[in-house]
Amino acid sequence: MDVKVFKTFLEVAKTRHFGKAAENLYITQAATSARIKQLEQFFDTSLFVRDRNNIKMTCAGSRLVSYAEVMVNTLEAAKAELALGDDKSLQLMLAGTPNIWDAYLQKSLSQIAEAFSGYGFQAETLALAQLNRQLLERTIDIAFSFDPLKCDDIISKPIAQTQLVLVSTLESELNTALSHRYVYVDWGTRFASEHHLRHQGMPAPYLRTSTGRIALDFILDRGGAAYLPLSLVHELLAAKRLFLVEGGEVWLRPIFINYRQDSASSEAILRVDSLLEQLQSC
Repeated sequence: MDVKVFKTFLEVAKTRHFGKAAENLYITQAATSARIKQLEQFFDTSLFVRDRNNIKMTCAGSRLVSYAEVMVNTLEAAKAELALGDDKSLQLMLAGTPNIWDAYLQKSLSQIAEAFSGYGFQAETLALAQLNRQLLERTIDIAFSFDPLKCDDIISKPIAQTQLVLVSTLESELNTALSHRYVYVDWGTRFASEHHLRHQGMPAPYLRTSTGRIALDFILDRGGAAYLPLSLVHELLAAKRLFLVEGGEVWLRPIFINYRQDSASSEAILRVDSLLEQLQSC
């Protein structure tokens, strides 16, 4: 079965629309329908219930999603590995949650790539649940997160930490900043519980987002406040485009590196782990 068929199935499952799926995949709607029909004939079951303006997944379709994701991810990883040039000895797949890229990985990735000139790298942004699943499925080698991934087969340990500071587009004190277009950024489960305890009784956030970059762009455009990594905002603070909120405490958040203890790439993973520890201590 062609992997394109499973890619099409996953896109229809995500969009719940044959036309939108076709547009996202740069194919015709007729080709999209033909691929889904091919899959349904192969499994001898219906995967979608088609109404005029609504598409619902059948129970069989819902069960197929996880298998289709494994097949697509595994084949893509194999394709990337086989496509390595003769000067590359190994392909390492790295992934992190969106906020990890803003706070840590963007800079660290370039340092890793420079230190491992004999390796090829692929980097992805994934939700926490996807990180856990794809590590177990061996479709990624290393995952970075603000919360440890808890599984017997996964090693999870703090590798670094980031400083979150409460910044605002106006000079203000704590209560004002939290009540005027405050943007809540998801910095992990522990942050959520501590945030609730630290700021009890505050109004509902003006906006919630999973990435610091979205929060930063929003407050710079519309005004407001957010907890953001100092590494992301220090130049804006120096230029007085942002201000530290009076009464806002610095929040230290640990960053975890996660990998399978029985990974086929364990030697390279341990070298990455060691490098990041050295960079953190510098």
